[in-house]
Amino acid sequence: MDDARDTPHADRTGLSALRLLLPYIRPYRRLVALTFGAALLATLTQLAVPLITAAVVDGPIADGDRAGLWPLLGLALAFGIAEAVLFFVRRWAMNRSCLQIERDLRDALYQRLQRLPVAFHDRWASGQLLSRATSDMSTVRRFVGFAAVFLIVNLITCAVVSVLLLLTYWPLGVAVLLTTLPLTVLALRWEKRYNLQSRRVQDQQGELATDVEEAVQGIRVVKSLGRSGLVFGRYDAKARHLRRLELDKVRTLALLWCVFELHPQVTLAVILVGGAFAVSGGALTIGGLVAFVALFTVLLWPILSLGFLFAFAQETASACERIGELLDEPLTVTDRPGVGPRPIGSPARLRFEDVGFTHPGSSTPVLEGVDLELAPGETVALVGATGSGKTTLTSLVGRLHDVTAGRVTLDGVDVRDLPLAQLRGIVAVAFEEATLFSMSVRENLTLGRPDATDADVAEALRTAQADFVHDLPWGLDTRIGEQGLSLSGGQRQRLALARAVLGRPSVLVLDDPLSALDVHTEALVERALRDVLAGTTALVVAHRPSTVLLADRVALLAGGRIAAMGTHSELLAEVPAYRDLLAQESDLVEARP
Repeated sequence: MDDARDTPHADRTGLSALRLLLPYIRPYRRLVALTFGAALLATLTQLAVPLITAAVVDGPIADGDRAGLWPLLGLALAFGIAEAVLFFVRRWAMNRSCLQIERDLRDALYQRLQRLPVAFHDRWASGQLLSRATSDMSTVRRFVGFAAVFLIVNLITCAVVSVLLLLTYWPLGVAVLLTTLPLTVLALRWEKRYNLQSRRVQDQQGELATDVEEAVQGIRVVKSLGRSGLVFGRYDAKARHLRRLELDKVRTLALLWCVFELHPQVTLAVILVGGAFAVSGGALTIGGLVAFVALFTVLLWPILSLGFLFAFAQETASACERIGELLDEPLTVTDRPGVGPRPIGSPARLRFEDVGFTHPGSSTPVLEGVDLELAPGETVALVGATGSGKTTLTSLVGRLHDVTAGRVTLDGVDVRDLPLAQLRGIVAVAFEEATLFSMSVRENLTLGRPDATDADVAEALRTAQADFVHDLPWGLDTRIGEQGLSLSGGQRQRLALARAVLGRPSVLVLDDPLSALDVHTEALVERALRDVLAGTTALVVAHRPSTVLLADRVALLAGGRIAAMGTHSELLAEVPAYRDLLAQESDLVEARP
């Protein structure tokens, strides 16, 4: 299963996209085979009834032999019981296999999303990802659990019944087969059209899901600005477009259904007229005609269902294409082959050696030739204008992005030569935008340190001045809602800071973690944070004077390079660019150690 997830799949177009499912079906092939076998036998069992009916009409009824009816009726009853048992077996095996296949595919998709680099998630709208993980996955489940089974079974049934019709009376059998040619031509002609329409609908559903998610997450902003009408208007326009796309798909499907519904009725009329002439001419017995009509009646459902099943197959193929786009996305930030854990000190020495970074698809580097060294236990503040690359530089430490030039090392070891699990256990990060999850306070805090003790948690809370959690209804066990929106911005930021400092990491990366705090709380956090910073190597993005003064040295980032390095006082006195930058933040100019 891992190979199926990690190896890019071949190009998929049309129904060939269904090959995506093969690696996930293979582990349950016995259950799948049992499902197909039971469904096929149950369907073929139905064919015994027309043959028995013909025997009854041409035998006991024609001869007036009532005693001869009972064995044939008993045989029909036996076939009916067998059909019921086979239906039960088919449903049992089908449900077990399709649910497990769906689970494995869903797990593979979710794991892939977790392993894909941050650059991928920056490009993709979350609604598109959600629609693939929900609606597309449901489409696949319904196809595997129903449509795939009966698509194959009904095709086999059509072939078997066609042979029986030819054996019963070949001229009528040939006539029936000739009437199926237009259906085949139409199915092939409409395949591409329906596939394209299905893909457009599914993509638009992703766009609509993105709008809904953004509106729900930003409901406070929408309401405070009084822009509910604007947001609804955007949503309504996309919903109307989705409706038009759905109607296009429905029209195609309706035409297909219309033809598939008309075909058996016309064919049945041909059978009755031709059969009547054959019986009157002695070429066919009455029992033979009854059997022929009964066999064709068995064929009605397979014929009528093929239009729907082919359309469903196209829709599922489109869903597989969309899911496959995510499974095929390359994993650019991964463990190098053969890497293993390496001894890293606590605190560690952090170095940026001629580091460069360019976003995928761009020719303009964000960082270029960055050289910066942080001694073990040293705190360096990173200062620069908006867009200078500060956040990008900090993201390279924990490999949220990988350098495109140079290297980043911890105690002389390239971070790419460390297993990701070890690296992200060594490096802790607190972002300016505090992200919390819909779980308890304790679970949020210990997300990166599941083995943290109660004492560790208490110390981290004290450092971040987050003791307010004890006043929540259930203390540390209080669930804080989606993205922690039940808390204030400052509370969320303090919890995120507590999570970062929990367990005293070897390297601490702080991206302006105090921006949402009031002056009094900020001062308390800073005093507690100094003790933590003394025992770790810290790279701190600074926008506030107090944050700068936490650092031993300050690095000025300009034009994607380190333009100056020194203490705050030294840079303020000697570097005009630093003074010009800080002149925009008057508090920073006034800040003196």
